Amino acid sequence: MKPDSRFQGLPKHFWANVRTISQHIGYTDRATSSILVPSNDQIKNALAELQLSAKHIFGAGGNLTELGLKLTDYFSFRAQAINQTVRPLLMDVRQAGKLFRELRALLKSRTLVPMNKQKGKKKKPAFLTGMVSMIVDAHRAEFECELDPHRLTSVTADGMPLRTLARRVDGAFPSAINPVAVWEIKEYYHTTTFGSRVADGVYETLLDGMELEELRRSQGIDVKHYLVLDDRFTWWDCGRSYLCRIIDMLHMGYVDEVLFGREVVERLPALVAEWVQTARNRKKV
Repeated sequence: MKPDSRFQGLPKHFWANVRTISQHIGYTDRATSSILVPSNDQIKNALAELQLSAKHIFGAGGNLTELGLKLTDYFSFRAQAINQTVRPLLMDVRQAGKLFRELRALLKSRTLVPMNKQKGKKKKPAFLTGMVSMIVDAHRAEFECELDPHRLTSVTADGMPLRTLARRVDGAFPSAINPVAVWEIKEYYHTTTFGSRVADGVYETLLDGMELEELRRSQGIDVKHYLVLDDRFTWWDCGRSYLCRIIDMLHMGYVDEVLFGREVVERLPALVAEWVQTARNRKKV
């Protein structure tokens, strides 16, 4: 999923309102188990209960201001995007395993695929990570790729470190040093609850995105940043509020694109082709 251009480049206070209102009202409509679109009355009541002003959202006569219209449009967009687009893309472990095996056979891939961190009968190949690795390897052309970097991502200038990210990413093209693109993978097949480890994964992505945004803003260096995630139970049954946070993060500019579940097979080949072209252009400079 790419960000919707209507909600890109918005000021920080817009997102402060999105987060504050969403947190107080809640993210899910319990009657339908779908993502909630707050009504005008719910927004008014939420801000009143928080002892916050609503005049920036509701102007004279209670009509929505420009900011208010943008907020309500965004809440509607976010709910529709998750309910209608994201939800069908998410897979369970059986579906992910089937797609993984089909892709490996199609690509005749010999790419090394790590095992998940489960034990016993649940110990299987890391299906989503494996699919990402096989697709990137199949489309990387003449370039190398760090599918599992064992070092921090760094950007250099004149042979010296310019920025080094605080944590390791799950993949970098073509290298963790001066990458064109980096990505993080959050697959949670076999989990039975939405634990702190899953929540931490979302905030780790946010941290990386904030560092890359600062690099882009202050140095004019653009490193593409992607999030790949899956498991229907984790993200839909238990973590719908975090799907909302991820869509927010995407539109705040901290992630360039999010690939949900089976979308990795549909979208990633085209992305890798873009990375290859960027890397070739760099070599010409």
